[in-house]
Amino acid sequence: MGNAAPRFASVPPLLPLLLLLLLRAERPQGAELTFELPDSAKQCFHQDVERGARLSLDYQVISGGHYDVDCSVEDPLGNTVYQETRKQYDSFTHRADVQGVYQFCFSNEFSTFSHKIVYFDLQVGDEPPILPNMENRVTTLTQMESACVTIHEALRTVVDSQTHYRLREAQDRTRAEDLHSRVSYWSLGETIALCVVSVSQVLLLKSFFTEKSRINQAAHS
Repeated sequence: MGNAAPRFASVPPLLPLLLLLLLRAERPQGAELTFELPDSAKQCFHQDVERGARLSLDYQVISGGHYDVDCSVEDPLGNTVYQETRKQYDSFTHRADVQGVYQFCFSNEFSTFSHKIVYFDLQVGDEPPILPNMENRVTTLTQMESACVTIHEALRTVVDSQTHYRLREAQDRTRAEDLHSRVSYWSLGETIALCVVSVSQVLLLKSFFTEKSRINQAAHS
């Protein structure tokens, strides 16, 4: 019998394009950070931005106080391009008119005793096209290319949703831990109060019987 020709697993035609999609799906420059902001403090971050580049800032207070913070953004000339006070979360998008270092500041100066945990996501620049020469194409996308674009948009939505739910989970966990601490302290206080009241009642009743016995002894004598 002749040797059978080796069989190779067939590669789905969509796989190479999916790999290309993952390789080319680059995100703009930026930073994603969670940091602690003490009470009566202000913390600033700096980012070099080219002229005409797109700025995108998303932030949210995860824990602390009333979950609010002051935020401001200044361009290299010192002009304030964004400023909000006591916001729990917000989004800001700006097209840079001036090239240079932009300053992003978060302030907790209005709070005198509660520190905050703040998350922010800063993206600089436009997202590069998924497919080569996609912006200059005059023909419509093929079915395969349209599928790649749809998958890319779906993946980006999934990433944004995961970030949102991760922040919500962290915020809810902090609130649950705070509530648990309050309930524990309240229960401990009630237990101590109950013990004090019980001991006081026992001593009070005991004093009544002691005084009565003394009165009876005085009457017999």
